Amino acid sequence: MTQPPSRRNKAISAASTDSTSAASSVNEDISQQEDPGSATITVTAVEVPELTEEEQRDRLHLERRVERAFFEAGKALTELRDRRLYRSTHKTFEEYCRDRFAHSRQQSNYLIAAAGVYENLTTIGCQNVENENLTTNGSQILPTSERQVRSMTKLEPQEQQEVWRQAVEQAGGKVPPARIVKDVVQRIMERTKVPNTYQIGEVCQILAKDNAELRGKGGCWGIVSAVNEFSCTLEMWDGEYTIGLQHLKSFNYLPAECEQMRVICDRISRVYLDSLGETVKSLLQSLGKVNRTYLTVVEEKLLSVLSSEYGER
Repeated sequence: MTQPPSRRNKAISAASTDSTSAASSVNEDISQQEDPGSATITVTAVEVPELTEEEQRDRLHLERRVERAFFEAGKALTELRDRRLYRSTHKTFEEYCRDRFAHSRQQSNYLIAAAGVYENLTTIGCQNVENENLTTNGSQILPTSERQVRSMTKLEPQEQQEVWRQAVEQAGGKVPPARIVKDVVQRIMERTKVPNTYQIGEVCQILAKDNAELRGKGGCWGIVSAVNEFSCTLEMWDGEYTIGLQHLKSFNYLPAECEQMRVICDRISRVYLDSLGETVKSLLQSLGKVNRTYLTVVEEKLLSVLSSEYGER
């Protein structure tokens, strides 16, 4: 026999009544609040444990490693280049950096030059602020990236120190961003601006001094191909280089002598290739350092032999 549906209907009705009552209760609670936005929310505070002395030491050590990463990379690249530790697998340092680190020649030069700036700032103990808690290593503010010092690399060591002090001061005693450093560099260069009196076609000698980017170029000569505001672009036997005015010295040659030097430069450049062996490249570089407008008989023979052996491009 089929059971009467009356009991099931009552259950549904009771559930519906309970749901309606609950909704009404919620509505009444909300309606009784004059401003729901002013309701107080209780948040339970979670206590963060302080670092132990060992953890504090570890943190400081790791922070310093991060800050010095670009400096360590630059120093390592410098040693790899100077000791030619790449020679067992690569003919040139440029090829080695490209294959091993995916660095362009420019990227490697940036890191090497930046390491020189960093070392310069640490040797003088640049004390920028009195409060040691504001410093990156407890005693002085130091750069933390290559980009921050890129604009400083072509300055003299004393100028680098002055730029960094001013940049840290403008940054409120903190590590300054590259933008601030670049602005300070620009102002100092404007203040000490020397008129660029060089002319296209003039023969100049490179004075490397302490510029890491000019390592190996000291004493070499080139022919001015472009006159810029604070630098000149030199055409050399192995390419073009933009050199700051403070790193140039004119030979004061006559126009005819400058033309003779151009002929020599062109002859060397037609033989020179970056893939040549180091011995051959050194021989060609020695010709690029002659401080006269002609080659000796021996030098002429040497260049002729190299031209015959390796061909001219």
